Amino acid sequence: MKIKIIIVATILSVTYGKARAQQEFKNIDAWLNKHTHEMGGRAILLVYQDGKVIYNHSVNDMSMKQKFVQRMVAEKQGKTADLDDYNVKTRAAIASCSKWLSAALVMTFVDEGKLKLSDTVGKYLPVLSQHGKGHITIAQCLSHLTAIKAAPLKQNLQEMKNISSMDEAIQDIAILPMEGEPGKVFHYSNAGLQIAGAVLEKISSKNFETLFAERIARPLNMQNTDFGKKKVALPAGGAVSTPQDYLNFLVMILNKGTFNGKRILSEASIAQMQINRITPDVKVAYSPAEAGNFGYGYGEWIMGPHTVSSPGLFGSYPWVDTQKKYAAFLMTFYLKSDGRQARYLELKKLVDEVLQ
Repeated sequence: MKIKIIIVATILSVTYGKARAQQEFKNIDAWLNKHTHEMGGRAILLVYQDGKVIYNHSVNDMSMKQKFVQRMVAEKQGKTADLDDYNVKTRAAIASCSKWLSAALVMTFVDEGKLKLSDTVGKYLPVLSQHGKGHITIAQCLSHLTAIKAAPLKQNLQEMKNISSMDEAIQDIAILPMEGEPGKVFHYSNAGLQIAGAVLEKISSKNFETLFAERIARPLNMQNTDFGKKKVALPAGGAVSTPQDYLNFLVMILNKGTFNGKRILSEASIAQMQINRITPDVKVAYSPAEAGNFGYGYGEWIMGPHTVSSPGLFGSYPWVDTQKKYAAFLMTFYLKSDGRQARYLELKKLVDEVLQ
């Protein structure tokens, strides 16, 4: 009799748990239905836990105006506008989500002993020493603590279109003014990771795109992710990826450096990346409004004691919760950032409730 009671209780518990999870996933469905229009008209959310994708939902709520804009942009680029629903293989520019990928690439060199976080950049890029920036460290490049007063992100993206070599990109950074002492000023920009990318090219005699493909994309089966395959890679914002590809990267972060049994980064490197470098003695010269009071590690924002993320200019939002042991990726494409942080936190809260 006791055994029957236990079995019935177990069945009821499992059934109740599934029903509750389905109900709470419906809340996430409702959230996407409500907010997708204001996030560019299209969105897809993937959630991964316990070795599998437990949630995959996309919404297409594009207005006539949004479709018109998409057609106009595509026409200027000599392309045909893609107005289909987002899916796991949809390729899109991910802007600053790229920073996480690039920081991980740098850490592969640290793991191999080919680079130290304490190395100064002038050792590899003499032009920076000529302009008083040679003492900046690799660690400071990864955490926006170079103290270089860089141009606004959108302006920098526009200027990069006219750059024909990595050396030229570094020469332009070399002449920028300083706004304090390296390590003591946080200024969210593209400069530090551009410098780090140039250092990798000097060390390896390979271009950044090739290094990323060899060390990150292929081992993580990110078949549709690259940095645009242009003359000069933009490590801080030039990647194009898919929800499935980026989720593979997040799974590696969640698993403390491994993916499908392969070691991509050491546990030590994962831990280093997740330490908040915006300490009380650091002046915040510039931080995106949607970042709020988040901390920053290497290529990633620290959203709290257990969550790391690297949102992009176009609204895509990846995150890893190390306490609840799950990873998630929201892909969107829009520029208006009003209310983003509140939406990010609201969405994460809904997912957290499902995964209690």
